[in-house]
Amino acid sequence: MIFKSYYYVNSFLKNPTYQPKMLKITTCILLTLLFFTASSQVTPAKIDTLRKDALNVFMEASDYVRKEIPYVNYVRDIKDAGVYIISTYQNTGSGGSKRTYFLVGQLENTGMKDTISFVTSPDEKEDEIRVKEVRTLKMGLMRYVAKTPLSKYMKISFSEPLSETVSSDKWNSWVYRASFNGWFDGQQTYKSTNLNGNISASRVTADWKINLSGRYNYGIEKFIVSDETINSNNNSKSLNSLVVRSISDHWSYGGSIYLGSSSYSNTIFSGSFLPGIEYDLYPYSQSTRKQLRLLYSLGYKYTNYLDTTIYNMTKEGHLMHSFNAAYAVVQKWGSINLSMNYSNYMHDWSKNNLSLNGWLDLRISKGLSVNFGGGASLIHDQLGLVKGGATTEEVLLRRKELATQFQYFTSFGFTYTFGSIYNNVVNPRFGNSGGGGMTIMMSY
Repeated sequence: MIFKSYYYVNSFLKNPTYQPKMLKITTCILLTLLFFTASSQVTPAKIDTLRKDALNVFMEASDYVRKEIPYVNYVRDIKDAGVYIISTYQNTGSGGSKRTYFLVGQLENTGMKDTISFVTSPDEKEDEIRVKEVRTLKMGLMRYVAKTPLSKYMKISFSEPLSETVSSDKWNSWVYRASFNGWFDGQQTYKSTNLNGNISASRVTADWKINLSGRYNYGIEKFIVSDETINSNNNSKSLNSLVVRSISDHWSYGGSIYLGSSSYSNTIFSGSFLPGIEYDLYPYSQSTRKQLRLLYSLGYKYTNYLDTTIYNMTKEGHLMHSFNAAYAVVQKWGSINLSMNYSNYMHDWSKNNLSLNGWLDLRISKGLSVNFGGGASLIHDQLGLVKGGATTEEVLLRRKELATQFQYFTSFGFTYTFGSIYNNVVNPRFGNSGGGGMTIMMSY
């Protein structure tokens, strides 16, 4: 068959009748190829020129952001950026979040600074949130892009008419939430049942912060070991309230109330009331970038125990106080979060608790960043420990609070990235994202 095809084609080409037609066809094909070759040489050159003239931006950008804002270069190193963007977020009173972006110009944009933000509601889906994010970033980047040759290709439009009035909030800033979940699992030698319920009401304004919440947890596990059945129960319920009143941009006062019980903590009933006053060295309005809060609380705690404690108590009440300090800062070199809390019972100052926690995310040099985290506590205030101790099963399953004088945790890691400083292409094929360069990540 192959030889027959070759014979017919060869005969066709040698036939004088068809040669002029073949010449015309060949000429058309060659001209078409030359046209597309010339186009392929011109268009990439123009695109490459536009890419080199684009604004260099340093930020933590998702694939979606890179795809929706393609007219900037997402560079790997902050030193190559004409503008770097620091992003932060805070929870809002509605259960959503306020996401803020700090745009800081450098190199050709030195001296330029902008702050933009948007607010999400708790019922918004991921797609709705990321659309808001892109729209906000586009507005923030526009005056920086306006200084580049790409500005002549930009179009700005406004899609909605303005309303002359604003409807009032029929809920008066109150937000209510309720949830319930449960899960059941098991096998031949193991069964587990867990039920959890939560309900809350909150109201957050510039002057007031009110949080009310209730929680219930029920858990039971059943183990069969060598024909022996071991049951493990863990139950707790609680009511919490926090009311805070703003005094100024640096001062606030308020208090918290707790009511609850816990089989883990050996309590039939526990209640506490802790009013306090707080001072922030920086204005609260700057809390997304930096804060240094100092909080002092003084109050009373009463407890009725399930079993007699190691101090031969079945119930007791004491005055107590606490001091808390929290420091946080977000800068282009990274971020720091530190907190310290000290508390003790007034009847016996040896019954105290001191805890320290900290997180550090630091950019060391081009492409290299490290992070450290950890915390430690000195514990001397376990008044509710059961006098009879805990069984082997309760120890292994962590169903009862055990005596300890300390606890700690730590983590660290580093990330090193090198390669092209431009990272603009989004390619979702085979489910892998990311472009050029190579990333090495290690953590412990």
